[in-house]
Amino acid sequence: MNDRTELKAKNRKLLLRLLSVVAGMTLFAFALVPIYDVFCDYTGINGKTGGQEEAATDMQIDGSREISLDFIAMKSSDIKASFHPRQSKMVVHPGKVYLTDFFVKNDTDNPVILQAVPSVSPGLAALMLHKTECFCFNQQPLAAGEEKWMTLRFFLDTEFPEDIHNLTLQYTLYDITGKGETGAVAAN
Repeated sequence: MNDRTELKAKNRKLLLRLLSVVAGMTLFAFALVPIYDVFCDYTGINGKTGGQEEAATDMQIDGSREISLDFIAMKSSDIKASFHPRQSKMVVHPGKVYLTDFFVKNDTDNPVILQAVPSVSPGLAALMLHKTECFCFNQQPLAAGEEKWMTLRFFLDTEFPEDIHNLTLQYTLYDITGKGETGAVAAN
């Protein structure tokens, strides 16, 4: 009987340990997304870019360095819209402000609200690409068949890494119509 009581106590202890492990794993899973976001914000990994910034008026342009910047426009698989950059490539200098734009057209008979999400590659350069104006900062309401050019104004940090000569800025366009959007589209 003593052995049986001892076995039950060991089993109970093992069960408590296993439940603790499961609880710990569950808490870690919920904490992983915020931890990952903080890590990406801090390191610039995963191509996440910062929000809107102002260009310094006394910023020095480094005309001796040329960085090739490719623009890529992608759409989620369920979106019915035309989306492309005005130019697919630019040669830029750190410290100089540039302006370009992206074309979007609603190819449906219904109003939509679109949102562009940026990504920069290589990821370590994401924190060095600063946008002063970007269509990705706001939702883009479009009436049925409406088309427009959306502005992107940006500059590379004057401390842009010397070993990076090529940069890719990709925007992926999503249809967020009816998904808690704040914008409104006038029906035509």
